[in-house]
Amino acid sequence: MASARALAADLVNQVLLDGRSLTAALEAVRPGADARRLADAQDLAYGVLRHLGRLRFYLRRLTGRPVEPAELAGYFLVALYELADRDTPAYAAVNEAVSLVGRLYPRARGFANGVLRNFSRRRAELEAAAATDPEARWDFPRWWIDKLRADYPAAWQGALTAMNGHPPMTLRVNRRRLDVAAYEALLAEAGMAARRTGAAALTLAQPVPVSELPGFADGLVSVQDLGAQHAAALLDCADGMRVLDACAAPGGKTAHLLEGHDLDLVALDLDGERLRRVEENLRRLGLAAILRAADAGRPADWWDGRPFDRILLDAPCTGSGVVRRHPDGKWLKRCEDVTDLAGRQARLLDAVWPLLRRGGKLLYATCSLFPEENGRQVEAFLAGHEDARPETTGVPGEEDGQLLPDGDHDGFFYARIVKT
Repeated sequence: MASARALAADLVNQVLLDGRSLTAALEAVRPGADARRLADAQDLAYGVLRHLGRLRFYLRRLTGRPVEPAELAGYFLVALYELADRDTPAYAAVNEAVSLVGRLYPRARGFANGVLRNFSRRRAELEAAAATDPEARWDFPRWWIDKLRADYPAAWQGALTAMNGHPPMTLRVNRRRLDVAAYEALLAEAGMAARRTGAAALTLAQPVPVSELPGFADGLVSVQDLGAQHAAALLDCADGMRVLDACAAPGGKTAHLLEGHDLDLVALDLDGERLRRVEENLRRLGLAAILRAADAGRPADWWDGRPFDRILLDAPCTGSGVVRRHPDGKWLKRCEDVTDLAGRQARLLDAVWPLLRRGGKLLYATCSLFPEENGRQVEAFLAGHEDARPETTGVPGEEDGQLLPDGDHDGFFYARIVKT
């Protein structure tokens, strides 16, 4: 059975060499895996990807050439992460990494031993050099750093720092079942400290497995970032409205809407497997919606002709505002993806706008920081639709609809548009 370090190295290699998401890589090995070993491997893999810019810088300086075979890099990066960022004793990190490499690539055993031991000798020098290299300093690709610096001249450093941290664990209380104060009391009884951060939100002082949350299996609570919880209020629903959630999976916003109002809600997602997650979430919470595996951009395939009072378009995006939860996204996304996704978002906006009744409201949302997907996208839409008028959202801490990541929430964008 593979050790946690070996499994972590394989997960990192799948992301960096195969372009696979860390979530997909983890799901592939989860069946039959030892839960403790998998948790340790996941923690290591997330740490490596969160600090990959600096770790790769160290590796390049230590080797002076690309590592061959390429799969060796995963083992080196895991060991360097333990040496640089964890309390793991150096002998344990080095010895196991050398042992693993020796079993898989016997001829590279001495090379691995020399590289990793050299890190300890040269650590101060390497750390000083890393501080002068943008990718190593910020642990983001250079194009991402340059883009945020240009788009947010006064806030880019704070945003990058926040996105390299560990995300808060925020809960959304199902207020159809109990109020926030009552659930806060249940947390206190279970020895879990929390603070009130939103109308239905409690942020835990320390993250815990969802299985340990009081009443989670019974639908009393869900895990949802505070920034994502703004969507339900911003859509401005009322009981009896017909609502479209155009890109619903995994269903957090869908459920939040239904927890607040009795709605005739249609939830779409292009991916049938992801739509099953929406169904599972709704079932756990005791909620119901009409679910359709369909492309929101092709209404002729699924729309019955009845207009909607409200539309939530939580558009596919780069996810640049949530990379502290998905650090592989920093290294899998390319600069050209921003343009490609902006084109897809524009097509979705044009497709669902005719489905909204006059006087109805559309909430355009992304978890991105890039203006091409957000403010500029909405500006272009408004310029091309005379019957569209923007409404101020008034989200605390936002600027022109953009919510930048901080200690309380991830990065999101919201724009509410009324059909005149």
